[in-house]
Amino acid sequence: MSPAADFILVVHALFVLFVVGGLPAIWLGAALGKPWARNFAFRASHLAAIAFVAAESLVGQACPLTIWEDSLRGVSDERGFVARWIHSWLFWSAPPWVFTSVYVAFAAAVAWTWWRFPPRRSGREA
Repeated sequence: MSPAADFILVVHALFVLFVVGGLPAIWLGAALGKPWARNFAFRASHLAAIAFVAAESLVGQACPLTIWEDSLRGVSDERGFVARWIHSWLFWSAPPWVFTSVYVAFAAAVAWTWWRFPPRRSGREA
């Protein structure tokens, strides 16, 4: 059991939740006129996060968090219940092209959202 690897896995899950959950949250927030949905720092962080995922996938690079977790775990796969649950939620079996296609399509949706509901820097009128 590796508490550090479990911590990295939780951070990874939170990153995925931010990227995946951020887009519908932005759409809903924009539709409801919520200022946070156009917050520049939030939107730039969200776009950068999915752009990084799409880019690393396009060049065939594994996620640094996955590499780090695997190295902390070594050859053993001894995880606690929560770690196993999060791991099964995050990692699916499919050919790499499937994931690359999903990442790039999702990045395109985030970029389109940036254009359709542009963020505003603080101090500007809504």
